[in-house]
Amino acid sequence: MLSPVFLENPLRQGISSGRVAPPCSLVIYGASGDLTARKLVPALFELYEKHLMPVSFNLIGISRSPMSVEEFRKKLKDALAQKKPQISEAIWQSFSQNFHYLTGGYDDLKIYETLSAKLDELDKKNGTAGNRIFYLSTPPNVFEVIISNLGTVGLAREEKGFSRIVIEKPFGRDLVSAKELNRKVSEVFKEHQVYRIDHFLGKETVQNFLVMRFANSIFEPIWDRQHVDHIQITSSEDLGVGTRAGYYENSGVLRDMFQNHLFQVMCLIAMEPPVVFEADAIRDEKLKILQAIRPFDKKTIRTHAIRGQYGPGFLAGQNVPGYRQEADVDPKSNTPTYAAMKIFLDTWRWHGVPFFLRSGKRLPKRTTEAAIQFNEPPNLLFKKSLSGLSPNVLIIRIQPDEGITLKFETKVPGMSMEARSVNMDFRYGTSFAEGTTEAYERLILDCMLGDATLFIRADETEAAWSALMPVLNQWDTTDPAGSFPNYEAGSWGPAEADTLLEKPWRKWRKA
Repeated sequence: MLSPVFLENPLRQGISSGRVAPPCSLVIYGASGDLTARKLVPALFELYEKHLMPVSFNLIGISRSPMSVEEFRKKLKDALAQKKPQISEAIWQSFSQNFHYLTGGYDDLKIYETLSAKLDELDKKNGTAGNRIFYLSTPPNVFEVIISNLGTVGLAREEKGFSRIVIEKPFGRDLVSAKELNRKVSEVFKEHQVYRIDHFLGKETVQNFLVMRFANSIFEPIWDRQHVDHIQITSSEDLGVGTRAGYYENSGVLRDMFQNHLFQVMCLIAMEPPVVFEADAIRDEKLKILQAIRPFDKKTIRTHAIRGQYGPGFLAGQNVPGYRQEADVDPKSNTPTYAAMKIFLDTWRWHGVPFFLRSGKRLPKRTTEAAIQFNEPPNLLFKKSLSGLSPNVLIIRIQPDEGITLKFETKVPGMSMEARSVNMDFRYGTSFAEGTTEAYERLILDCMLGDATLFIRADETEAAWSALMPVLNQWDTTDPAGSFPNYEAGSWGPAEADTLLEKPWRKWRKA
């Protein structure tokens, strides 16, 4: 029960407290990997501390790495201590007492039979009611064999309780592989059991797009082609490829960032109001946006899509190598580490309004944001007394400094008529006593509760790949004419990206 102090504190207004998950077992494939230690278990621990975890809960890790249960628990505890140094030993013991570990290959049917027996045993012992979640925290090349074997031993059936599967990105490498993976999944699991996870959708500010747009009457009347000049969606990283060269060399920035993260943010900005606030109603509207992306042809690929690769440069006070000098990268690699695209949506609301999407590595700073730039006013009243007025911009900051900023013009105090742009800021950190929830924390809880609103449906994945395939096919089969690398580490990308903006008053935001 909430204390009166909690209920009366205005900084805590709007915080939900009643979403406690039902009893269940969570099985993590790839449990010895980085994602489990860095993201999944810390998210579970936060839910546990907030009393949102079920009282009856089991975690079973499965991996090819030989490890005892004690070693598994210690590995997770040590990783958690990196984030939360002051962990109470009593709380950790209570949290981890039902952690288990199985060693085996993903293609070994015996490990699935052992898992099935173990789950039945834990259902009886801990009262988890036959509810199971299978989390694929593995390389995508083993998704299909895991799913197939789960089906073979009957773990996908929902005879006693629910059975759900969480699939990490990348969901396919192109349209053909995405369709094939969807087909394989559908042979074992029904669509309502499948949770395709994109951690961007778990971020607080991404979810806030829906509330900001549809719970405030001041925005929706001007959220259209008559009032908006253009929209920029940026996801920049100051880091290089790091230890992910093996993955990145086979993906590149379009597969890594556009098909999922940036397209999903674009959908939430552009979608029509759903009839009800339910998973399929929201995903129906997102699907319409993906299907409305104007198809790329050979001409528009040249004029509406720019690719780049970072070379050596200077960042954060030190010299950094170019992409081709990174460990495990082909010295002649043509993998793009930067892309910028101009996208048009053929809908009534957005016809003719360009959406500029960009993402890159080794840019000046790490930031993700969406900026809606409104049309300039006629300025007839001030054309003699004022010059250089800037258009209004609404900026939604997704990371790292979550919040919303509205830029507008105001008079500078004094005897003369001068104007200057000022910002009206909302920041989560100053408006709410409660910190923003980690993305995985929210998404894991939603999966336990059976709420698929923030997860991606099969037809969404295919529509996103379909829109991107002309560009991918062109870039995968053509050499960038020896232009790589074409931007220095520490810069905002290749100069050619400026040509996408087309109009002289449009400028890339320096985020």
